[in-house]
Amino acid sequence: MFAPSPADLPVAVIGAGPTGLAAAAHLTERGLRPLVLEAGAAAGATVREWAHVRLFSTWGEIVDPAAEKLLAPTGWSRPDAAAYPSGQDWVERYLQPLADTLGKRVRYGARVTGVSRAGRDLIVDADRETQPFVVHVQHSDGREERILAAAVIDASGTWTTPSPAGGSGLPALGEQAAHDRIAYRVPDLTDPAVRARYTGKRIAVIGSGASAFTALASLADLARSQNGAGTKAVWILRRGISGSTFGGGEADQLPARGALGLAAKTAVDDGHADAVTGFRTEAVERDTDGRVILVAEDGRRLQAVDEVIVLTGFRPDLSFLSEVRLRLDERLQAPVELAPLIDPNQHSCGTVYPHGHRELAHPDSGVYLVGMKSYGRAPTFLAMTGYEQVRSVVAALAGDTDAADRVELVLPETGVCGGAGLFDTPDTAGADAGGCCAAPAPQLIQLTPASAGSATTAGGCCDA
Repeated sequence: MFAPSPADLPVAVIGAGPTGLAAAAHLTERGLRPLVLEAGAAAGATVREWAHVRLFSTWGEIVDPAAEKLLAPTGWSRPDAAAYPSGQDWVERYLQPLADTLGKRVRYGARVTGVSRAGRDLIVDADRETQPFVVHVQHSDGREERILAAAVIDASGTWTTPSPAGGSGLPALGEQAAHDRIAYRVPDLTDPAVRARYTGKRIAVIGSGASAFTALASLADLARSQNGAGTKAVWILRRGISGSTFGGGEADQLPARGALGLAAKTAVDDGHADAVTGFRTEAVERDTDGRVILVAEDGRRLQAVDEVIVLTGFRPDLSFLSEVRLRLDERLQAPVELAPLIDPNQHSCGTVYPHGHRELAHPDSGVYLVGMKSYGRAPTFLAMTGYEQVRSVVAALAGDTDAADRVELVLPETGVCGGAGLFDTPDTAGADAGGCCAAPAPQLIQLTPASAGSATTAGGCCDA
């Protein structure tokens, strides 16, 4: 098979989201040729699906420097650096203008279904490193195409593969059959149809991160509204209550992120949400009225709910990368050199050490997973992390090793300290240490204001 020189080939970038478009901007700045392949019909397709959600990062933290340089000649100016945009703002005022500036270097309706080395499947060693990549694309009109590329930067994210409700990582028994009552996104309560779906209903919210906080706070606002009487959330936690349950609060170096946890706590304290602790979902059943009954691994059955919102994180889709050689951590599905830096089992205070092309490299040189996808199943990814990743990766592809190795990103701490934070059994060890992290026995509870201090104090006495 004839293999063109890499200098004649584009760098394929999978995904026209924030990180993918930043990669294209850096490639352009370096004189390399990007080809952005976006499955959706417009830039930021997945951001558009949560357009109603306000970011906890400011404009000053979500605009890539190379992208800003590319946009400047068009008359674009960055919005107020201290303001907090919504997802819709991010798309309309930054992502789509950036994609428009890149022009034909971005292709829409182009879903990547496979990546390999030209003429070499996963097994073949012979001359592997000399072959360009071949990217198989399925177009929205049904056409198929294979594109040769000098390198592949996968910035496709994890949005399309949310984790299930099941406590084992697999869908709970009956979860798929109850899909009409289950959502895997923060609901947009500004949409009249969505608002009607949840108004006056009993809603289970499964999850313990920022998305769950956002959903709890939004449902509490609905309950407080003029027509929201009867709206009640049931917060399902796989672990017990500890000093980090509501995030870092005022100790979070991203104030808006800390405020999410405090808003969720207010929802609980005001009686708009109850919490069920130590509950690992095993099955989803229906009562005679079609309502949902959640069943735990230990046999406990909760009172029926009308709706379930599952916000248990995301995981990477690796299916189309099955013919390239990746080196991924067996737990996080993140690059093995990056995994120890972001592992919630060990990681303390949400600080991620600077990392770049070396931590993101794989056995097949020239293929990189960046952005949300690089974190695998780990949480707490920030846009500025992705921007620094692609700056380093593109410098490496351009042969500027000094610049590629000079990674100096400093990320804001979450204010939540301690590793070993993923095992979900309620922690009772704190009871002997003054009770600041004592978890109640697994049951339905309403949290009291007494836990407020531990929720907002950095470095609580127990692990997250």
